[in-house]
Parts: sequence; structure tokens; C-alpha cells
Amino acid sequence: MAAYLGDGHTEADGGPVRHIPVMLEEVLQALAPAPGRIILDGTFGAGGYTRGILAAGADVIALDRDPNAIAGGQALVAEAGGRLKLIASRFSALADHAPPGGLDGVVLDVGVSSMQIDEAERGFSFQRNGPLDMRMSASGVSAADVVNRAKAGDLARIFGFLGEEKQAGRIARAIEKRRATEPFVTTRDLANLIESVNPRKAKDKIHPATRVFQALRIFVNDELGELARALFAAERALKPGGRLVVVSFHSLEDRIVKRFLADRSGRAAGSRHLPMVEDRPAVFEPVGKGMMSATRAEAEENPRARSAKLRAAERTGAFAGSADLSIFDLPDLASLEKMGA
Repeated sequence: MAAYLGDGHTEADGGPVRHIPVMLEEVLQALAPAPGRIILDGTFGAGGYTRGILAAGADVIALDRDPNAIAGGQALVAEAGGRLKLIASRFSALADHAPPGGLDGVVLDVGVSSMQIDEAERGFSFQRNGPLDMRMSASGVSAADVVNRAKAGDLARIFGFLGEEKQAGRIARAIEKRRATEPFVTTRDLANLIESVNPRKAKDKIHPATRVFQALRIFVNDELGELARALFAAERALKPGGRLVVVSFHSLEDRIVKRFLADRSGRAAGSRHLPMVEDRPAVFEPVGKGMMSATRAEAEENPRARSAKLRAAERTGAFAGSADLSIFDLPDLASLEKMGA
């Protein structure tokens, strides 16, 4: 039986389980791919969604910022016979890769893939000791840079908001004290320090380091900012009738998608005690009955699906709104350059 490791993947007999596309059937139903349509898969990964879309007859433009995913997808590009373009790019730049006539669909599977977690050298998981890296694009500021250089107060904010870690302050201060004599280099080194500050209790379902690692990964890859910008880009790139489908795995991600769709439906995402007033044409109309979760059967088979939330909407003919990040109420987490590092 596969053991759930607590950070979104399992390890079965003989080694790690490779990436399984989450809620594939629901994603395809919401996207409605068909011959003659062009769908953009903003998170190619192992190509799970792309394969399903190609099988339905649509052409695919697939993006991924991970060079390993781009290299691994070349065989599928060859198999697709010209119906798949695979491009190294962040999905926030998806509008740059859309055809002149616009896209018929955009799908985003937000977050880290099982493939990235399974590769110890990428430093995403403390379950497999490796360099403290976590960079999806293999470039830029690493998790080690953040841990070894950021002020304790900034670390505490990162852990507290992005990881919802209750012991964020204690952990940040312990990191600051330890790195004064020896920098953090490996994933296990950091995990051991966190566990020494916040020991695992019998009732705990996850390892004490899980939330801190999640927060570092989100921060290093600017995942919330990327998602927000990708939603604006999809709004510009989709043609009227085009579908936007987002699968998220964290409450912070889902909140961004929910707020965007509420804002673009012509309503403000305000208090439930106040009336929702239509004050502008809707740019998106909801598809289905709002947020969807994975079936119990899928969640049992694929633990990554347990926290999955799917939201879908259809583009209207209204003009795109302004790309105003304030609608998401994101925290002002300083970049490493602003942390006095």
C-alpha cells in the first residue's frame, strides 16, 4: 500500500508515484475540447491534461517553466504530429503565446507537480534529502538564499501567511540563530531544525516542516503572483465562448481564483450580508455549479486530489477589465532584495 508523505504525493512499492492528472474527466468536460479548437495548457508537467485534450481532437499550446518538463515532453510533441506546441514559459505570459484569433480554452493546474517532488536534487521535499532549492525554473533566488539571508521578521511573515504556520516566529528566530554559525544547505538540515523547535505530536497528521516548506516553495516561485497574472492573461487571450479552468490545491490559490471570477462576473466579492450589485458587464460567466472537488474514489487512488478544487468559467464578449492586483488582497511580502539581505 502506498504511504502518503504529507506533501501531496505518495511513495509506492519500488519507488515514487509519477504525476497523475487530477480531476482529468472534470477538466475535459469543463474545457469542452473538440477538433478545430485551440487549448492552452499552462502547466504541462507530465502532459496529463495535454494528452486528454489531444485525444479529444483539439490542438494544444502547452507551457511550462520547468526545463525538465520541456525536455520530457518532446516525445509527445513528435507523437502529436504538429498539433502540440510545447514552449518554455511561465503561464503568466500565456497571452504572448495565443494565436491572433484567441484561444478556445485555458487550463491551469496550480502548484508543484509530483515529478518535481520526486526529484531530490530539486529540493522541494524534505522526504528526500537534497539541496535546498525549490526553483521550478531552475534559475533565480533559491530557498537556501531566502532561509540564509532574509531577516527573521520577514521569514516569519512568509511562514505565517503562505504556510499558515502557527509557530512561524519561533521557527524564524531559530533559523536566524543557527545560520549565524552554519548556513542551511540541504532540505533535511532545515527540516531537522524545524522539528527540533516544533516537535511532532502523536496527533499531528503532517510533518512539522510541511507548512514551512510549502511557504518557501510558494515564495521562491512567486506562485500567488504568477496565478493572479495568469488569470488576467487568460482573460485577454480567450475568445468569446472560450473556457477557463483552474485546478488549485491550496486555500490561498483557490481564494485568488474565486475573487477573480467574482470580480469578472460583474459583482464585487464583498460581505455576504450586503447585496451584490451588478455594475458592469460580466467578462466571465460560471460553468457548472461553482467549485468542484475530486470524487472520493479519485481521492483514495490519488492523494494529491484530496485537496483539489476546480473552478471554471466561460469568456463573454465584454471588454477585459484592468489588471489590478489589489482585487486579490495579496500580502506585501518583500522580495529578497528588499529584506536587507
